[in-house]
Amino acid sequence: MTEAAQSAIITVMADGVDLSRKFVSESELEEKRKKRQEEWEKVRKPDDPEEVPEEEYDPRSLFEKLQEQKDKKQEEYEEQFKFKNMVKGLDEDEAHFLDEVSRQQCLVEKQRRDEEKQELQEYRISFHFSAHTHTHTYTPLCNF
Repeated sequence: MTEAAQSAIITVMADGVDLSRKFVSESELEEKRKKRQEEWEKVRKPDDPEEVPEEEYDPRSLFEKLQEQKDKKQEEYEEQFKFKNMVKGLDEDEAHFLDEVSRQQCLVEKQRRDEEKQELQEYRISFHFSAHTHTHTYTPLCNF
């Protein structure tokens, strides 16, 4: 390595930033491809291609990618509680109204049962009365 290259590396390192790590060598890329291919072979199904599919290149910055993930999580969270917020409890006036409706329904049902009971009683009395007024004595037609 030349003296100028060494001094450039030292200056870059002296600032606390290693600019040489911002670039990826061809050998590092080849090593990553081999690892991906090995992992692909482990999980590959018979109908999948033999070569590992290339990773999709996303030109966005890390901030944009993380912001997208954060937004998705926030949307999922809001969606989860969306319907819970739509359902509200009854206020006092509504509860009193529903209690009153329920009480009135009970009264109507009780009145209907009482009317049925009264009609059955009247029917039984009339049936019993008509049975006593129309009693017949048995008179044989032939005497033996």
